[in-house]
Amino acid sequence: MPDLEALEMVACQPATIEPMAYNPASILPYGLTTEHLRLVMSDFLDFLGFFNLQLHTKGLKRLETMMMQANFSSIASEYMKGNLPHYCKTVVTNRHHNGHPDLLPVGIYSGGDVEHGVEGIEIKASRRASGWQGHNPEDCWLMVFVYSSNTPDESELPRPFRFLSVVGARLTQADWSFSGRGERSRRTITASVIKSGYEKMLANWIYRSAVVDNQAGVAPQDDE
Repeated sequence: MPDLEALEMVACQPATIEPMAYNPASILPYGLTTEHLRLVMSDFLDFLGFFNLQLHTKGLKRLETMMMQANFSSIASEYMKGNLPHYCKTVVTNRHHNGHPDLLPVGIYSGGDVEHGVEGIEIKASRRASGWQGHNPEDCWLMVFVYSSNTPDESELPRPFRFLSVVGARLTQADWSFSGRGERSRRTITASVIKSGYEKMLANWIYRSAVVDNQAGVAPQDDE
């Protein structure tokens, strides 16, 4: 039988970034660099590790195992959105509530505030290796941070959070499929990146871990 307590303690500390896993040939917009991404990704691992170790001392679950999957993905994406401008001074966080896209190039939109703009970067974090979702088909530069972690499923063995890949590219509305809903349905309206968009993003991979994780890309629909 595995020592679950020992595994849980190890899982509190996320897996470190692999410096050689960044693609020097990747194309990034608006002055963003792989070094900016390395710094903010490393910061997120410190942030998550700090909280998980503190929770562990109180006998509490790690963040990724106590939260709904969609909520945890949102924390990861919001962290990137809020902290990338600390390192990359040519982008700012969109100040508009629920504005699109998440990051805006400096000097394009007055006050760094736009409800719906065509210039900027939309940020997502997901356990999915493909099929990423949004609310509407968009013309935008999309960047996705793919990660592996435990979920609230208590049958899983404890394992550390790990960034598996970062991919990104400029997509058009044709790179999305749209799923509406019936008049009486309460299902969230979603759009999903289709094969053409996925291939654009995969061709411009930015970070790719050497670790092969069979848990990646199999999360349920509410991960987004």
